[in-house]
Amino acid sequence: MNSETKLKSTLDTNFHSEGEDFRFDEVAIENEYSKLNGDKSSIAIKILSVLGGFLATMAFLGFMMIAGLYDSKGGMVITGILSIGFAIWINVMFNKLIIDTLSVSTYAIGISLLAVGLSYMEVDENIISILFIVIAMITLAIMQNYILSFISILIINGGFLFLIINNDVYNLIHIYNAIITILLTYVFLNEGKLIIGNKLISKLYNPVRIGLIMSLLTGLVFVGKTGIFENHVYAIWASSIITIPVTLYVISIIAGIMGVAETRTKIIIYTACTLILLPTAFSPAVSGALLIILLSFLVNYKIGVSIGIIAFIYFISQYYYDLNFTLLTKSILMLSTGIIFLIFYFFTFKKLKPDEEI
Repeated sequence: MNSETKLKSTLDTNFHSEGEDFRFDEVAIENEYSKLNGDKSSIAIKILSVLGGFLATMAFLGFMMIAGLYDSKGGMVITGILSIGFAIWINVMFNKLIIDTLSVSTYAIGISLLAVGLSYMEVDENIISILFIVIAMITLAIMQNYILSFISILIINGGFLFLIINNDVYNLIHIYNAIITILLTYVFLNEGKLIIGNKLISKLYNPVRIGLIMSLLTGLVFVGKTGIFENHVYAIWASSIITIPVTLYVISIIAGIMGVAETRTKIIIYTACTLILLPTAFSPAVSGALLIILLSFLVNYKIGVSIGIIAFIYFISQYYYDLNFTLLTKSILMLSTGIIFLIFYFFTFKKLKPDEEI
């Protein structure tokens, strides 16, 4: 059954179940569904669009260097502002996939030239970072292009990370991780409300979701990779104060959806999950990656699941490598953890009814 036939069948089923008083705009629904399918089917093209935009940006910046534009500070700033404005304008005026490549490259050129120009003019780096955050927020408010919205989210969160690093307030990374973790969890758990609640938010939902995932992973890298901040980040476990409780909360939601109602079963599940998560207190990146996997699994977001699994494997490996234990002790710890996971899997599998699937 193809997508159009399935949609038609679903609409007919709803019509018969709701009765004759049920009304809906079938044409509008089909048009919107076709548009969404078109967006999904062009993910690969969008990725190529980003790569094409990046290569075009590099080529153009190289040309500008040869042409001597870098000799004019004001010229770079003006050209950057015009490029950003042009990228926003063509996205507002035109809704074509081919425009994405042009807009991405133009926007990237504008941001790059503006950053270099302001740096040459010796503008304070904090002001430049705040300016870029504001520009990205304005971009999100004016247009809802998938690629540029995603880039804007990265610019906003990257700007805050730069402010933390540039001002040597490294421990604020814990607050950054806490805020992004709460925002990401809220976005996932309120997917339906956000999509149907406001047209602007519904268009921004997908790029914001993937943007928050990448932003959280970036923040987790700073507390999960030893030596990035040259040991200036103290109390690494502080980020776990948020990631572990939120992860347990999401597990409770999944357990409820799976029909786990017995108090004894709940106690066993929560106890086992707590015992598994507690050793990761000094590596918040592990519980953070696990949270991304669970949230993505909850809403059937396959890209998020894939990203979370890759991140989880990397952070587990990093955590294992950083342990100040002998190789034998590390092996015993890994073996014990694997046994716990297998026991948890078989326990969960046994609880499922014969006609249920994970």
